[in-house]
Amino acid sequence: MDKKILIVDDEREITDLLEVYLGSEGYVVYKFYCGVDAWNFIRQEKVDLAILDVMLPDMDGFTLCRKIREAFYFPIIMLTAKTWETDKVNGILLGADDYMTKPFQPLELLARVKGQLRRAEQYNKALSKDEKETYEIRGLEVNVDLHSAILYGEKLELTPTEFSILLYLCRHMNQVVTSEEIFEQVWKEKFLDSNNTVFTHVSRIREKMHENARHPKFIKTVWGVGYKLEGSRL
Repeated sequence: MDKKILIVDDEREITDLLEVYLGSEGYVVYKFYCGVDAWNFIRQEKVDLAILDVMLPDMDGFTLCRKIREAFYFPIIMLTAKTWETDKVNGILLGADDYMTKPFQPLELLARVKGQLRRAEQYNKALSKDEKETYEIRGLEVNVDLHSAILYGEKLELTPTEFSILLYLCRHMNQVVTSEEIFEQVWKEKFLDSNNTVFTHVSRIREKMHENARHPKFIKTVWGVGYKLEGSRL
């Protein structure tokens, strides 16, 4: 089945351009120029990925992102004409998976769309393996085959990107991994020194785990190096 991509941007030349590039790859594209119409559509139709502009005439992209994340877990890529780092952090904290600043190269955005859809497909697909890959860390259970994370019996509602980060930490349990390693393994892109994407996603994972930011029980910060998840594999 063709993947359905939602584009929400009040600049029609951008939506038209993206429609051409995404359509050429076989994606079904739905274009909206305001957040309210897009939200009404999302509640009625299945969407596989959304591309949201931050600046919209009615409901801004941050508000739309937050509303989507309250009910859906498909990937979200944010677009903005601003270069402020706080915009990027805000978008990720609200649940966005990726972020691009205008002007951008359509081919780069297309590559990111493919990467996010690939990650989401892996997240939603139950794998059939003879050997089950499961991790348990003091009440936290991560099941790779079911793509689920359960903390004290309650399922954690992680986005595909958040699950990928947690899984990478599990697979390198008791090892210190750098933000650069995590970013390049999860996003498949070159890491930049000024990139706070991993930090923001880890903060969001901790928030969902009801972690104390100063004294986290599960994902420890090794200052100046990276992160470490301590535990044992079943």
